[in-house]
Amino acid sequence: MAEPTITLNVTRYRPGQDQAPTSQRYTIPYKNDWVVLDALNYIKDQLDGTLSYRWSCRMGVCGSCGMMVNGVPKLTCAAFLRDYQQQEIRVEPLTNFPVIRDLVIDMSDFMDKLKSVKPWIIRKTEKPLSEGEYLQSPAELEAYQQFTQCINCMLCYAACPVYGLEPDFIGPAAIALGYRYNMDSRDEGKDLRKDILTGHDGVWQCTFVGECTEVCPKHVDPAAAIQRTKVDAAKDWFTSYLLPWGQK
Repeated sequence: MAEPTITLNVTRYRPGQDQAPTSQRYTIPYKNDWVVLDALNYIKDQLDGTLSYRWSCRMGVCGSCGMMVNGVPKLTCAAFLRDYQQQEIRVEPLTNFPVIRDLVIDMSDFMDKLKSVKPWIIRKTEKPLSEGEYLQSPAELEAYQQFTQCINCMLCYAACPVYGLEPDFIGPAAIALGYRYNMDSRDEGKDLRKDILTGHDGVWQCTFVGECTEVCPKHVDPAAAIQRTKVDAAKDWFTSYLLPWGQK
């Protein structure tokens, strides 16, 4: 009995050498427990060593193997071939990003935006080490915990139609991480993040399509972070309007 096979249609592109992306079909053995990343590794190791793509942990932690699988942003280490059996699988680089080569995208824009929201704890003054750590209650942890699960895989940017049309938009993951630190009871940097989160290219660009939340492999809800930041910004504006001397 012939060994079952499955076909992948993979984007190939070398900017500066190729005029436009092309597709290349590879037929490989089908394994019920293989994921798309296993299939790409088989192609790389056995059929075509020139294929370029990015991956690392194979456990859904590093976020580096994000690609479009049949038009949907996926972590390829978590996309099983059996979910696409009986059909050809189309593998493309994440949309909305420049391509460096084949399936490898340039993430520089995302990294710049991530840095701009200052995703770290900011303190106006630090207490002495002798006073111990900054304690939190379970309720204070619950306020931001889900947003700590973000692995910066950028699937939400590939799914976001606003980012596709307005590349200056800060985008879902960066806003969610800014919100995460604003909600952290140990942080005092909300005012420093205000201009970038609620400025021209911040939360008000979002039209609440919600695809960012749908495609998140870690079940983070960046759409909620964006809408809550809008509410906070509106409350701050009304407060400053009603109490122009800064009383809150």
